[in-house]
Amino acid sequence: MSYSFSVTAADKAAAKAAVAAKFDEMVASQPIHARDRAAVLANANAVIDLLADDDTRDVRVSFNGYVSWTNPAGEEPAFNSVSISCQANHVARAAQ
Repeated sequence: MSYSFSVTAADKAAAKAAVAAKFDEMVASQPIHARDRAAVLANANAVIDLLADDDTRDVRVSFNGYVSWTNPAGEEPAFNSVSISCQANHVARAAQ
């Protein structure tokens, strides 16, 4: 099950919050991703933290990933493949 989306925010803290909110929306439609949520957010937050602080530009974060799993009868799903990819960069400030 895969996902891909982007968010834009005024600063790094707002970008982290927007990523978490967007991922939670996706988990509502793809509940299996609740299991990789912590890893996805840790990855996104680490990438966002690498950016310089720049009060004149917005922060854009794009990320995508997928999981695949087996689900033997009566057992919890077991991931057998996981991908998490994140990119963060400064972009021109959105018109106010």
